[in-house]
Amino acid sequence: MARNPLTSAFAKYVMTAYVKEAELVTPTMRRIRLAADAPIAFPYRPGQHIRVQLNDPLSMYGILRPAETLRTYTIWDLDPDRRGLELRAHLYDGGGIGLRWAREVSPGDAVTFWWPQGDFHTREDAPFHLFAGEETASAAFGPMIRALGAGARVIGVLESESPEHDMPLPGPHDLIRVHRGGAPAASSATLVAAVSALDLPGNTGAAYLAGEALTCRVIRDHLVRDRNWPRTAIKIKPFWTPGKRGLH
Repeated sequence: MARNPLTSAFAKYVMTAYVKEAELVTPTMRRIRLAADAPIAFPYRPGQHIRVQLNDPLSMYGILRPAETLRTYTIWDLDPDRRGLELRAHLYDGGGIGLRWAREVSPGDAVTFWWPQGDFHTREDAPFHLFAGEETASAAFGPMIRALGAGARVIGVLESESPEHDMPLPGPHDLIRVHRGGAPAASSATLVAAVSALDLPGNTGAAYLAGEALTCRVIRDHLVRDRNWPRTAIKIKPFWTPGKRGLH
């Protein structure tokens, strides 16, 4: 049988691993550890994501329903031998295919994924680094902060529903934890107020805003308008927003 040339063209960007562990690290964050038979050869920078293939995008189903094929997850950790990687999947409210996969995937399951993408990673020459986001952002912030090392100047605000939802992050760093306590995570007034209250050492750093799209936009506008930050110094990674499918 002749090989599909489209499938062949994409084969070098795809690999399969197997779930080794799957467990909760907070009530709404699941740790999913994958193990591969061969070294994971793709280039990678902390903060980048993979696309987990939940339905084949090159199948007839995938062509007709492209939004129901891939979901994005940031790499939390890549083993030194490059035969294993860890994801952190947020168990948000809803019923999408990404949520079902994150809840139901279990040890032994095969996982096909597309190699890392994205430019949401740290700027190495920045004199300080500002992080702001909620639960979904912490999955990206963890590897980024770990890569900066203990000597970097890291400032920021991490929001969650309550203290039990705070995901442990590498330290020691000056990260403030705030809690919504039942308030909406979309357009979060809690997170915006906490960032506005920060005593920042000027506007020469690099800012990383992640999580709900509207909240990220409001914080960016605050930094640019009220703190005189250049837009080029601010990176945004929207993981979700109400009513939009496919971001998880």
